[in-house]
Amino acid sequence: MDCLEQKDTEATAPSVIERYYTRWFRADMKGKPCEDHCILQHSNRLCVVTLAETHPILQNGRAIKSINYKISNCCSRLNNKVSGKSKRGGQFLTDFAPLCRITCTDETEYTIYSCIRGRLLEVNESILETPTLLLEKPSTEGYIAVILPKFEESKTITENLLSREEFESIVSKRAVAQSPPS
Repeated sequence: MDCLEQKDTEATAPSVIERYYTRWFRADMKGKPCEDHCILQHSNRLCVVTLAETHPILQNGRAIKSINYKISNCCSRLNNKVSGKSKRGGQFLTDFAPLCRITCTDETEYTIYSCIRGRLLEVNESILETPTLLLEKPSTEGYIAVILPKFEESKTITENLLSREEFESIVSKRAVAQSPPS
C-alpha cells in the first residue's frame, strides 16, 4: 500500500520549473506569427529564455540543422565572459536583442530574441553539440540563454510579457482563426 501511495505522490509532484519559476510569454515575436518565446523567471530574478511550446521549431517534427550564437561579424554571444559577484563583463541586452539563429533542415531560419532587458549571463553551449535537446527538453536542458535583469527593473520586466492565461487565450484565438469554417 505504501508503494502505491508513493507512486501517486511522484506522479503529481510538480517539477522544479513549475515549483520555482514563473512562466512568461512573448507571442508573435517581431510580428512573425507563432514565433512565441517563453521566459522562465526565478524568484531570485534570473530569467531563462526558452522556446514556447507553440514555436514553429517545435512543431511538425522539425529537425535542427544548426544553431548559431554569432549575431554579426562583431558580435558573438559565445564571447560573453561574466565574472564576479556583480556579473561584470556580461553583454547588455535590450528587449529585441537577438540571442541566436536556428536553422532547420528545411532551411527555414528563426531568430531567437532576449525578450527582456538585462545582462547576458550564459548561453547554452550544450545545444550546439546536441541540438535535439532544444526539441526534446526546451524548458530544461534545451534552454537558449540565462539573463539577469537590472535590480531596479526586475519588477517591471514582465510588463511587456504575457501570463500563461493571456498566452493561452491568444493561442486559442489563433487556433479558431486557422481552423476551416464548417
